[in-house]
Amino acid sequence: MVGDRPLLGILLMFGFCVVAPMGDAVAKLLGNEVSIGQLLLLRFALQAAVLIPMVIATHRVWRMRRRVLGLTVLRTLMHMLGIGMMFAALRHLELADAVAIAFVMPFFMLLLGHYVLGEEVGWRRLAACGVGFIGTLLVVQPAFAEVGWPALLPLGVALNFSLFMLVTRQIAREVDAISLQAVSGVIAVAIMAPVLLLVPGGAVPALDWSLPDARVWGLIVAIGLLGTLAHLLMTWSLRFAPGATLAPMQYLEIPFATLFGLLVFGDLPNRLATVGICVTVASGLYILMRERAIAKARAAAPVPEQPAPAPAE
Repeated sequence: MVGDRPLLGILLMFGFCVVAPMGDAVAKLLGNEVSIGQLLLLRFALQAAVLIPMVIATHRVWRMRRRVLGLTVLRTLMHMLGIGMMFAALRHLELADAVAIAFVMPFFMLLLGHYVLGEEVGWRRLAACGVGFIGTLLVVQPAFAEVGWPALLPLGVALNFSLFMLVTRQIAREVDAISLQAVSGVIAVAIMAPVLLLVPGGAVPALDWSLPDARVWGLIVAIGLLGTLAHLLMTWSLRFAPGATLAPMQYLEIPFATLFGLLVFGDLPNRLATVGICVTVASGLYILMRERAIAKARAAAPVPEQPAPAPAE
């Protein structure tokens, strides 16, 4: 059992917040150089290629019971869909805008927890969800006016990954995280490879196959490695610090995405989008603080005494 080491956990989460938007920036650099289908295949193939040797070298168990395997297939399909939508969004949106819109995910997760799992959610957190969603719409509005419906793709990413997290919760305690990602890489390749081979070239542009040049191969490899590293940094951070400590740090992705957008593409969010980003971040942090306060109150509440058993007659 690994003991809590909050500082190490925070540093690892900080690394995730740098690496994740860096991977998004590389995906945006690719533009329309390769199809979404080909990019997904190669990205998950690299994930499998990196993690399978780690599973073997560390003697991790990656056999799964039928129920867990079924949920892992569903989780992998959701993972592919979410990454595919984000790749598509980055072809049309500024990096900071796409990341900021996708950060409506905590609000979706709170609502799904309330209405799907029956979790208790007070009016303050529901109100914060509403305010945060308004902030997200402030980011969407100028983007939608400029590029149209692709501005809504990050909302799809957020909803998809909220459901993805619900599925992950069902299997997280039964499967090692690295083994899970290795198996997911294999499943994704097993799904995408036949699709790309069977669909005639040009019939579906998103599934076209082309031979990348050296520059494109370098970007594809970078996406695979950065995506895998980002996931591992997040997984390892949760080993050393509680999620309540680390969750607020995830909002650092937005300023780093803004920085990479400025350095690589010369992009900055306009004033309305900037206001929306600030509102979204503030609402999300409020929800996280409320969650932490409620968790502390429950932990401090005295446990009711159980009545003594009646004497046997």
